[in-house]
Amino acid sequence: MNTPHNPALPRSAAWLGFGGLLPFIGLALTAFVDRHHGIVWADALVAYGAVILSFVGALHWGFAMALPSMPQALRRNCFVWSVVPALIAWPALIAWPAMMLEPVLGAPLLMAGFVAHIWQDHRLAGRVALPAWYLPLRRQLSIVACVCLALGAFSVSH
Repeated sequence: MNTPHNPALPRSAAWLGFGGLLPFIGLALTAFVDRHHGIVWADALVAYGAVILSFVGALHWGFAMALPSMPQALRRNCFVWSVVPALIAWPALIAWPAMMLEPVLGAPLLMAGFVAHIWQDHRLAGRVALPAWYLPLRRQLSIVACVCLALGAFSVSH
């Protein structure tokens, strides 16, 4: 599946990556349209965002394990960074007397985590050879996730 934005993007990565956006899009739109239950949909959106942010952090763990030519210091940094997105995502799910952090606060926290992870992806790509399709795909997925999180938070803040 070659495109100018995704050189040699494997079909399975495209299907799974873009398919993983469906809950973001569906929950954001539902929160925006169903204002009566918007908080429920926005909470579900934040929860899904936290799961996915934790998942993308694990990508760096995988790179550290799979790239044998990676310098040892960079390998250690990848292992360390790989747990940071989960630590960023976790507070978005912390119970404050029987409820999650409000989506208005949780969504921006997750968005910051996605932006930080893209920044780390770019730093890593400057030091080791990653697949040519990886950064364009990660950027596209992160942009859509962040827009959806912003929509979900906005839907319950008004």
